[in-house]
Amino acid sequence: MPSHLGTERLLLRPWAEPDADDLRALHAERGKGTPALGEMRELIAKMAAAATGIALLPIQRRAEGDFIGYCGLIVGRATLEEPEIAYELFRRAHGNGYATEAAAAVLEAATATGRKRLWATVGAENTPSFRVLEKLGFERDHVSAEDSGAVVWLTRSLG
Repeated sequence: MPSHLGTERLLLRPWAEPDADDLRALHAERGKGTPALGEMRELIAKMAAAATGIALLPIQRRAEGDFIGYCGLIVGRATLEEPEIAYELFRRAHGNGYATEAAAAVLEAATATGRKRLWATVGAENTPSFRVLEKLGFERDHVSAEDSGAVVWLTRSLG
């Protein structure tokens, strides 16, 4: 997957050290405390060093130039051949179609790699993420029980 993706309103680009403050604030919105700045810098360095083509990329709005979240491919609960699509946006960015727009760009890039299928995993209560994935053609496959609760697995064939 390329390290730069663009849409009409968004730029998905490589991580940079200054993104650490924004990523820290995004993680804090999860309601589980604010991670240390050093921890976020280490995470960014690790993501920037990954050379597998599987990566989360920061999402920046073109007009405003601000960081609003991330989107990309991860191995996560899936495999390198059939990775997961993942995204997270600041609450202030919800409801504008940004997640769908960014995920569509990642989906197109994943298709160009020759992959045959992508996965997505979503907490059973996360209705907005289901709407994004359904717009992109993902279909529910199965549900698993995890410590955090029920997780719905969705899949989408590519190509």
